Amino acid sequence: MSMSVINKRLFSVSSIIRSHVGAAVIYSNPETHISLTTLNPPRLIQKGRKFLKLSQNVTVKGPKGQVSMDIPDFAHIESNGETHKIHVSVDDDSNSIQKAMWGTLRSHMNNHVIGVNEGHLAILRFVGTGYRATVAKDGKYVGVKVGASIPQGLDVPQGISVKSPTPTTLIIEGCDKQQVFLFAAKLRDFHPPEPYKGKGIYVGDETIKIKNKKIK
Repeated sequence: MSMSVINKRLFSVSSIIRSHVGAAVIYSNPETHISLTTLNPPRLIQKGRKFLKLSQNVTVKGPKGQVSMDIPDFAHIESNGETHKIHVSVDDDSNSIQKAMWGTLRSHMNNHVIGVNEGHLAILRFVGTGYRATVAKDGKYVGVKVGASIPQGLDVPQGISVKSPTPTTLIIEGCDKQQVFLFAAKLRDFHPPEPYKGKGIYVGDETIKIKNKKIK
């Protein structure tokens, strides 16, 4: 009997592997509070050719603030106030969509717990002669100067704070990791790092490979 046949047979009779990410415990603390409410009416979102019904809303509160997200009807979040452990589960972990969403929901919950207790940071660096950022309107507006002849900038979304310790550095902070890095990405879009001189707006430890100029 060939080895390929043996492997196929072993694979066919093997048990279903649970999501290692989804099954992992989330550790909380006494200052973190989680509440679950029912959405009425529920929301429908498309995922591939199928639709997910989001019928629940989970809110995570902590010293830094609060974050909410809608979750599907097949997801369950259990919080133990004595052990400060949070468990995320789904109705059927053999279902491909539920198994995929299981790990995603657990990751989001873990990010929210960290966010409401410690916060999430995104650091932007402005590289280039005269490139700089300014925070105006009592921290509600970020202006950027990256070589354009017209004023550029964005309003700061609610729940996010922005500081500029130096003219070439921005620190974006918030409870919702997704919103923090989404705002950072929008600012980066004003001048993404270019590969010839390295000028642009960098997020975190982002680096690029410098190319040689084309000589005609």
